[in-house]
Amino acid sequence: MGDPAGCGPAITMAAWSQLRTSADCGFYVRGAPDLYTQVPTAIIASPSQAPSAYPDALPVLPLDTEMGAVQPGAPSPEAVPSILNSISGGVGDVLVGEASGIVTNPISKALLTRAGFGHPGHTEYLAELSARSGLQPDPVMMLVGGGLRVALATIHLPLRDAINSITRERLVKVARIVHQSLMRDFGLETPRIVFTGINPHAGEDGTLGREEIDIVNPAAAALRAEGIDIADARPADTVFAESLAGRFDAVIAMTHDQGLIPVKTLDLWGGVNTTLGLPIVRTSPDHGTAYEAAATGTARPDSLIAAIRLAAAMASSRAQAANG
Repeated sequence: MGDPAGCGPAITMAAWSQLRTSADCGFYVRGAPDLYTQVPTAIIASPSQAPSAYPDALPVLPLDTEMGAVQPGAPSPEAVPSILNSISGGVGDVLVGEASGIVTNPISKALLTRAGFGHPGHTEYLAELSARSGLQPDPVMMLVGGGLRVALATIHLPLRDAINSITRERLVKVARIVHQSLMRDFGLETPRIVFTGINPHAGEDGTLGREEIDIVNPAAAALRAEGIDIADARPADTVFAESLAGRFDAVIAMTHDQGLIPVKTLDLWGGVNTTLGLPIVRTSPDHGTAYEAAATGTARPDSLIAAIRLAAAMASSRAQAANG
């Protein structure tokens, strides 16, 4: 559901309207039925009832929490328990095999933090939910859009802390997860990966910083010794163009904005955020709650539609990999 006062309800209805005839992209919503009154809805009691309802109505699995009146564009702390209920319920559905993946509509980190939510965002909360089930997640954020796949070595950290947290061990772990996901979730037999540099011009042979020499390139060398096709650090101002030209299948960026800027510049409306390293498939629109657009009725569904399509493709690829 996401934040009910945000763009989630509107773009969900628009996505159903556009995807209702696409059987491979069928979905249901864990949310409050009265949020979706502009399209036909079918209240379901379990995920198993969604496929038969989907072509003719948006299947909605109601929440067991109350959130009070909802006004688009006006977030309310009363909705926080329902927001979290929707996420945890959806994760639970996927973990027990009742759904193939979860697509999370946008939430407001500020709203949840003020209500005592102890996570920087969706990614970290999904990891905790997976861990509660006894699984060992190691989440890595990847953005897909504009012809790029960009994974992040660090996520929601102040820039100074992010750079200080980059270690050889961290980069090796992230790259292994990206490599595995490119094969399992994206169907690439021999994926080609590259690190960005931390410093301008990837350190210019140490004259602009030694992090590439001391941290990034040794991590790449260790990964190549394992048989992973990964290049040494490339300058961040050119590596994305190289990837677009077909040289690499995925880029691992060192920091949040370093990776998100090229994706959002190339595909502001259609980019997708996906979390690798989880036991489940998870995607999300690559934008926030868009309260102003929710209030004015101008929210666009492009990114949610792309997220649903990518989740379906990843789930199908993962199933094929599991079946050999």
